[in-house]
This record gives sequence, C-alpha cells and structure tokens, in this order.
Amino acid sequence: MSRVGGLCGNTTFRKTIVSSSAVADKAQAFVESVLRLEPRFAAFDCDGTLWSGDAGESFFSWEMEEKLVPEEVASAMRKRYADYKAGKVPEDVMCGEMVTMHKGMIESDVQRAATRFFDLHFAEKIFPEMRTLVRQLQEQGCDVWAVSSTNEWVIRAAMRHFGIPRDHVLAAAVKISKMRITDRLIRIPSGDGKPKAIRKAVKKKLDAAFGNSRWDADMLAIARHPFAVNPNPDLEAIARERNWTVYFPEDPSP
Repeated sequence: MSRVGGLCGNTTFRKTIVSSSAVADKAQAFVESVLRLEPRFAAFDCDGTLWSGDAGESFFSWEMEEKLVPEEVASAMRKRYADYKAGKVPEDVMCGEMVTMHKGMIESDVQRAATRFFDLHFAEKIFPEMRTLVRQLQEQGCDVWAVSSTNEWVIRAAMRHFGIPRDHVLAAAVKISKMRITDRLIRIPSGDGKPKAIRKAVKKKLDAAFGNSRWDADMLAIARHPFAVNPNPDLEAIARERNWTVYFPEDPSP
C-alpha cells in the first residue's frame, strides 16, 4: 500500500510530452537491462511500482463507500485514518488495522470484492513494461514474488494480471478461522518488515528488488540489483545517493 507522504509507501507521477516511440524505446531498454542481469529471485513492491496509484488505500475507501463493512466499523476506521494522517498512528499499525477491520467477515466475500475492485479501478493503471518484465523474468526462469503492505486480497487479485501465483504473494495478512477473517495478524510487510517476510518465506539471496517508496528501501538494500521504479522524492534521493537504478514509467492512466 502506498500513500502520498506515508501510507505504506508513496506514489509519484511524472508525465512528460514525448513521442510514443520514445516511450516504447525507453520501456524496452529498461526491460532488457533487467533481463540481461539474469536474476534467479526477484521481489516487486506493488502500489506505485507495478501500477500507478495506491490500490490498498483506494480499496479501503471504496469498500466503505460501497457499505461492504458495517457502518460502525467504517465510522471508527475513518476516525482512525484521520489520526494516522495527523501522525498519531504508526505506518505499520495503520496498515495492519486496514486488514483486521474485516474481522468476522467471510474471506471469500472480501476476496471477490477485492477482485471486482481491482479489475474495475486499477487494471488499466498497470505499467505495461512492468507487466512485460514480470512475465519475461518468469519465462527466463526467475522466481518472482510480490511483496506489499496492502491487504493480500487486493494483491492476489492484482497478481492475476501478472501471472504471479497466490503462494508467491507476501502481503498484509491475518489468520483465517472457519472461512472467516480474524484479527490475528500474520505479517505486515512494510519497511524492515519486507526483508523479514522475504527471508522467512524464501531461503535464498535476493537478486533483484523493485520499489517506489522509502518503505521499500530496506527490501532494495538487501538485493544485489535494486531498482527504484516510479520513486517518490524520498526514495529517489536514497537511490541517487546509493547509485541504485532509477526508472520512471509513463503513467498509463487516461
């Protein structure tokens, strides 16, 4: 998940007027530069890195607007989010509560809602070259994982567009009991939680990592080849200082 100035990351959008052929050439050059490294294990942040915008934060607002959660829960979460925006709630705590707010709901119902939401509102925002890169890395034999502090229902829905299986998703998650969502957190992959989740799930060296915000910096730092994709100013400054590759895809939004 990604928020401007904080929420589980940060997205930045830069639009320049260039020819379509120049955009395509730049995108192809980026994809080829990664493929030439022949990584065997790669991890991708999601919001702001694989697509434009913040699907996690948007889903949070959308499901309350659609009245998919009880009104008392929605009211409490709106107040909680206001406190978060005011700096009174830590980043990882807010990310966790945006998952545990579904306590008692049937998981399959939430998954269906998340899939409908992503396909309606975010599928068109996917960066084409990032989808191409993921697919071609997989074809090259790379073990590709998605690592995100957005809830795993949204990320699972999104990964259908990238061919990344559910067992290769490390997103904000809770225990499920008798098909219902509980408030017992399993993980919140944000900040140093990202490398922790990776090390726990995958017992090998991270070859390539891709992220867009300062909440991805810890993950990028453990990779042999770190890529700051669509970085916000904080991450771009870190990337420039550490000589990480910086790449700005063209915003696919209409």
